[in-house]
Amino acid sequence: MKNNYIELKNLIEKSDSIIVFSHVNPDGDTLGSNIAISLMIEKYFNKKVDSVYVGNLPVLYSYLPQFNRFKNVSDIDSKKIYDLAIAVDVASKDRMVLGSVIYDKAKNSVNIDHHKTNIGYGKLNIIDGDAACVGSILYKIFKEWNFAITKDVARCIYSSLMTDTGGFKYENTTPETFILASELVKLGVSPTQEYRACYETKPQSMVQFQAYVVSNTVFYNEGTIAFSKITRSDMSKFNASDDYTEGIVEVLRTVKTVEIAAILKETKEGYTKVSLRSKTVDLTPIVIDFGGGGHSFAAGCTIKKPIAIAFDKLLKRVQSEIK
Repeated sequence: MKNNYIELKNLIEKSDSIIVFSHVNPDGDTLGSNIAISLMIEKYFNKKVDSVYVGNLPVLYSYLPQFNRFKNVSDIDSKKIYDLAIAVDVASKDRMVLGSVIYDKAKNSVNIDHHKTNIGYGKLNIIDGDAACVGSILYKIFKEWNFAITKDVARCIYSSLMTDTGGFKYENTTPETFILASELVKLGVSPTQEYRACYETKPQSMVQFQAYVVSNTVFYNEGTIAFSKITRSDMSKFNASDDYTEGIVEVLRTVKTVEIAAILKETKEGYTKVSLRSKTVDLTPIVIDFGGGGHSFAAGCTIKKPIAIAFDKLLKRVQSEIK
């Protein structure tokens, strides 16, 4: 793996134009990692970096340092050929959506990820399926390069770690997770401030919307399965943006009897975006059947069917996994 770190450094050094991609419907890991590597490249390599998101940029993460540096992929010249394209926390290339065209055109491409379902679509792949988040991989890379990590970068990595471990409570939380968190706190990160900024600054409409979705949950198989769906009409009723759905599926998983929880959201295209969470059941076989990916107990996919049909198809598939 360290050889890959060296190769990444060499690629950055010889590249004049660099773009970093986050995945569609970005979360704290992909956004924090994007800013972290972009800032380090600009500081230590003196290269300008375009930090790009796809879809909508959640205001939930606006507390991140230099959050306003992000550009929408639609604002990037699709004809431009970058020297280097880097994808962070992007489990599959299609999760860059239109960005995948720019990514493929680049002279060199790097794929930095921690999803075990990632097939390694970059010319250089740095994939650690045991890492809690991509931020933790970047921390190792920066330390290997002997680069001093600034407070802003430390905050981005901490947010990556905090959000992808669910506030240090998911199964990917290990002794190494707390060691890294400790190192970041030593660099000036305030756990209290980061937690409050991320989890305790929701607008009233978001709380009301989430309560509405939770109240419409339907339980199956003696309460072991929890499904709730969100239509475009529901989104309009609460004037909800895509980030309003953040964390709802985790709430459903907290129900004592629930083994698998799912949120199905109707997209503008008429398809269905699915977020799945589990306590003990491996979700990867389920989402792979629908062209998705993720982790054993946290995964997702997009089913290219109307939400009613997708609901029935997914329910049958999930029921087949409940013994």
